[in-house]
Amino acid sequence: MKILVLNAGSSSQKSCLYEIETLPDTPPDPLWEGSIDWTHQQGTAELKVEMQGKSIEQQLSTSDRTAATEQLLKTIWSGETQVINDPSEIDLVGHRVVHGGADYQQPTLVTPEVKAAIARLAALAPAHNPANLAGIEAIEQLLGDLPQVAVFDTAFHSQMPLAAAVYPLPQEWIDRGIRRYGFHGISHQYCAQRAAQLLDRPLSELRLITCHLGNGCSLAAIRDGHSVDTTMGFTPLDGLMMGTRSGAVDPGILIHLLRQEGFSVDRLDRMLNQESGLKGVSGLSGDMRSITKAIEQGNSQAQLAFDVYLHRLRSNIGAMSASLGGVDALVFTAGVGENSAAVRAGACAAFEWLGLKLDVEKNQQRSPDDRDIAAADSTMRVLIIHTQEDWAIAQACWNLHHTDG
Repeated sequence: MKILVLNAGSSSQKSCLYEIETLPDTPPDPLWEGSIDWTHQQGTAELKVEMQGKSIEQQLSTSDRTAATEQLLKTIWSGETQVINDPSEIDLVGHRVVHGGADYQQPTLVTPEVKAAIARLAALAPAHNPANLAGIEAIEQLLGDLPQVAVFDTAFHSQMPLAAAVYPLPQEWIDRGIRRYGFHGISHQYCAQRAAQLLDRPLSELRLITCHLGNGCSLAAIRDGHSVDTTMGFTPLDGLMMGTRSGAVDPGILIHLLRQEGFSVDRLDRMLNQESGLKGVSGLSGDMRSITKAIEQGNSQAQLAFDVYLHRLRSNIGAMSASLGGVDALVFTAGVGENSAAVRAGACAAFEWLGLKLDVEKNQQRSPDDRDIAAADSTMRVLIIHTQEDWAIAQACWNLHHTDG
């Protein structure tokens, strides 16, 4: 069975093609993988394709998503990176969809009703849902009525206790669907399952805190394999300090800016989502690598940005610990979580009083492998896991197909 995965974001798109006969215990290498990046130059799309050691790069003079997607996918069945003879060999297409609201708690076959719901929920995830929907529509144009599956980032958090999901707001707001939904669920769920494998323990026995730290950041408290608390909320703007997003702030600040400073809603939206976080405090960049370099050069604003990031990460790990009543393992994943030894060390240092001990040498080592970096006598394990959202989406498609079949 051949499953194509599209993981579309606001400024990039990653795609993989998997061939699955039976589900393996560990993620297989895809037959083909490609990406599109729209960030390098306005009006251009940068395509990269990799397949069994071959790699090609190409620039297209277009900002049209469907045209760029078509050019990328054609490399699956033609040219140097061809791995199949005809697009009809693809059985299913799986999509990451960021916001599924309260209605979509499982991977779901795409129908006109599902597309309408994704479009409606774009108001709550404006940087993500429109791109997810555009990916679905691009496949419809290119590959016709091929079955497509939406895998929702919010689904993993759908069983959170009401005490964690409900905001302390008037009931009429709650009745309108204003509640904590949580995000990065595909990544949190994959990392929880992988942690159980690494620890050689049943997932149902573990209390885990998964730290997805990329440009977007969130934590999840996981008990019995289910998310019982998380840091993102009604939208992906809540919670931890992020690359360009503020995370949680006093809502009174926003009322003040609207009332006293004459800010428009659109200006607030732009500043909170695109000009805050590491970028806002440092005045430099939302990329942790750039922040780290600036700190090495003595930049005090970059140091402050790092310190605020770490303070908020620590305090939220503490909150997740309280929700679980104890922690068996702390998991770091995504770009910052997997690659920043300083962030991991800083986060863990706050919990040494609980007996958490890092192996300093293991924490500094760079490796593509999933691994345990805690000291032998640590009271909890500390894992680095390379998140594999694309494989998790392919798994979800496989499982849905075989359940329905």
